[in-house]
Amino acid sequence: MERSGGRENLWDERAQAYRDSAPHASGPDLDLLVAWAGQGEGRTALDVGSGGGHLARRLGEAGFAVTTADPSAGMWPDVICQAEELPFSAASFDLVASRLASHHFAGAELALSEMARVTRELVLLEDLLFVDERVEEAEKLRDASHVRAYSLDQWHELFTVAGLEIEATEVIERQSSFSAWLERCGCKGDRAEKARELVSHRLDGDSYTSTVFLIEGVKAR
Repeated sequence: MERSGGRENLWDERAQAYRDSAPHASGPDLDLLVAWAGQGEGRTALDVGSGGGHLARRLGEAGFAVTTADPSAGMWPDVICQAEELPFSAASFDLVASRLASHHFAGAELALSEMARVTRELVLLEDLLFVDERVEEAEKLRDASHVRAYSLDQWHELFTVAGLEIEATEVIERQSSFSAWLERCGCKGDRAEKARELVSHRLDGDSYTSTVFLIEGVKAR
């Protein structure tokens, strides 16, 4: 996951929780990203904001030679870097993908442009979809490194600016444990109670509904 402004140590501390996170390790969203990626034999992939490594693992199982990139050393990436400054030459990879990281990017437009620059073919992106300002406030209470979730229209604009043509888009609602969601980022006490109040319209007991989008982009020719 991409972080900015010297918060890497915080994410080093959280790394194991994200490696162990069930919602990150599996789900129809992850399955769809891997399906879009296709067969990886003889192809290379870059996972940007690789976090706990779940997407990289699945791409590796599909046959890709995968390089992981993340600013947190505790996430054990192959390359420690920011998404806005990928240290690779143009067209270095057949596929560039990022999953559940973009809401941490300080510069989403620049990060996507960097992903477009270093891919030869595809950019696959999954992240939180903007729902409403109450959810945004809860996200920031839970995790100060949350920058912003964007709408599909905003992402379509960013893909166009980056020179990427959109081949497919999907929106998926994911159910997970709200208490586990708070615990992964150490959100407790008054902050946790306020976050619960803000997303009460997305809660059913401890079941929390979050909405993600997936976009398959092809480098414009």
